Amino acid sequence: MDYTRAQIIFENRHDAGRQLAAELSEYSNSSAVVLAIPNGGVPIALEIGNTLKIDFDLVICRKIPMPLNPGVGFGAVVDDGTLILNEEAVARIGLNRQQIEYEASRVRADIKQRSMLYQATRPLVSMTGKAAIIVDDGLASGYTMMAAVQSVRHRRPREIVVAVPVASANAFAKLEGAADKVVACARALMPNYHISDFYQYWQDLSDNDVIRYLKQWQTRHFR
Repeated sequence: MDYTRAQIIFENRHDAGRQLAAELSEYSNSSAVVLAIPNGGVPIALEIGNTLKIDFDLVICRKIPMPLNPGVGFGAVVDDGTLILNEEAVARIGLNRQQIEYEASRVRADIKQRSMLYQATRPLVSMTGKAAIIVDDGLASGYTMMAAVQSVRHRRPREIVVAVPVASANAFAKLEGAADKVVACARALMPNYHISDFYQYWQDLSDNDVIRYLKQWQTRHFR
């Protein structure tokens, strides 16, 4: 589905996860793993994992914010050290290597802290030979997901699937060149695109929210 203007098609992230699980039904009861990008991807991925009865894990990936404009990113870093840059944005604002490394190091520190926070609540999941379904609550520029895909490749899955409720047309096309498959319930064609515009109820999730979701998963699956 393509949309030239924003419209509400998901009640919340849980509803988005259920709709997305329907698009991924071929992976039901298979040797697949759904990988959530925290924070917003976690409830969506959990709905997919529960519906399809497949394993769940995290890939902790964060955007690298622009100096003086933290709402906009110029790349992303993953918990295994994988880094990807939007070279066009870097050139446009004239960032040098020292500035890039400084901003990236701050994100790495944040990721390390999050990894320690989340690690105690989850077992490690092997990816070798499995289908890896990487999930977020939407794609805007796509660079965070690009970094996640590159990182997960190192874990030797047989296939990488990017699955999101909604994606910008540009990000969708970009990820088609990086992943083996891209699945989205909707593609946004409008120039001014906000992921939240497609959700009736939207709120930012805290680390405590993520930990609560992880504990719910463990309680349900590791009794």
